Amino acid sequence: MLVIGIAGGSGSGKTTVVKAITEKLHGKSVVVIPQDAYYKDCSDLSDEEKRANNFDHPDAIDWGLLCQQLSELKKGKTIQQPVYSYISCSRSKTETVTVEPAEVIIIEGILIFTCKPLREQMDVKIFVDADDDDRLMRVMARDISERGKDVHWVIERYSRTVKPMYLQFIEPSKRYADIIIPQGGHNKVAIDVITATVEKSLHEKF
Repeated sequence: MLVIGIAGGSGSGKTTVVKAITEKLHGKSVVVIPQDAYYKDCSDLSDEEKRANNFDHPDAIDWGLLCQQLSELKKGKTIQQPVYSYISCSRSKTETVTVEPAEVIIIEGILIFTCKPLREQMDVKIFVDADDDDRLMRVMARDISERGKDVHWVIERYSRTVKPMYLQFIEPSKRYADIIIPQGGHNKVAIDVITATVEKSLHEKF
């Protein structure tokens, strides 16, 4: 089993990299564990408190559960991954996603390298780098189309938390990366190199 961590700022292209790596690992079983599924439940907060909540700070994530479930997967156990709603800012109390162990486990999220116990469970750590303007445009497009937010909300959140937290926590965490991908998910050469590295690591492990 190989555990790959893929970090980077919001809108950097992490999902594109994850998809590209998954598609290139022909014949391998792969599961993707999104950090976003492990946001702490905020259903008890008012709408105003939810709006003010900093979802880009490490304290917003339930690291204990994420580390525990990754450890269980590495032991060959099945986990029940939480289901989190961006619309209600809450974790489902009745619904989970069943995740089976696989040859390759990809952990993806903006803050995953800030948690030492999680980093220590990773075999390969990848940081996806991208221009700030490009990231902002992708964040706007995603939050408006997929998360029901308006332009004003996105810009306000980007200025208040996304950019400051990127500079404070996410960008510094790339020092833990084994591989840094410039130009985000559009760097085909880097993705080919990473895929070759992953396949080599799998071959050595098995």
